[in-house]
Amino acid sequence: MTELWNWRIDRVRPVEVYPALAEALGRVVMPLAVADPARLPAYAVVCDVWQAPGEFATIVDCYGVPERLPEHASIAALARLLDRNCLLRDDTLDAGRHLLVAPDGTVRPVHFDVRDTDDGEVLSRQRLCTLADPGCRGWSQCHRSRWAPDTIAPALAAA
Repeated sequence: MTELWNWRIDRVRPVEVYPALAEALGRVVMPLAVADPARLPAYAVVCDVWQAPGEFATIVDCYGVPERLPEHASIAALARLLDRNCLLRDDTLDAGRHLLVAPDGTVRPVHFDVRDTDDGEVLSRQRLCTLADPGCRGWSQCHRSRWAPDTIAPALAAA
């Protein structure tokens, strides 16, 4: 079984992502545009990296990631190597709720306003997922997550 990972990175050029991603994963990373399935090494991960508008505009899709590679540790390593904040979707299925992974490995839930455009989803107005926000209290989807409001996981495998 293979995995598909979808991440966003704060202000980094796609050309910088591929070598950092290869180091973070400990695997060969092949850009989707040049990956030939017939000649792909068994240990390679195929990735597509592009720019979109809005906050966290560098988007990374990783295809065929072996399931034994831990996603949270991998994105924490990438954040550290790039010295940039990264995002991944959380477990609520709320399009505006993500997990923010800092370069020091700290993980915390955040919210964005999401707008669909011809260029994909545009994120704006980042804010913490906290009980101080009325939208995160009570019966919100935030409480169904393993990452409840005000959750902070320090230094998650970023060493």
